[in-house]
Amino acid sequence: MSSFLQELTEGKIDFVGQQRVEKISRIWLIGTTYFSFMVGFGLQSLQITAAIFGVSTILLAVFALPPWPMFNRHPTQWLPVRPKQD
Repeated sequence: MSSFLQELTEGKIDFVGQQRVEKISRIWLIGTTYFSFMVGFGLQSLQITAAIFGVSTILLAVFALPPWPMFNRHPTQWLPVRPKQD
């Protein structure tokens, strides 16, 4: 169980996955900001605006923060370690 928790909290994703998460987050936040503003403006309620934006931000965090396998499809191939030369 502890290895599962350690793997879950480590959060290893590749560089392509990081770019994907950043793009998804940017589009999501801009879209939900616009949507929540329009709904709140139409209903004349700042409380509804904040509620929609808050719920969408929580949903985005659930989607973007864990290291899902879809964000780790392109692992980085590192060079092998060379021995020290004196």
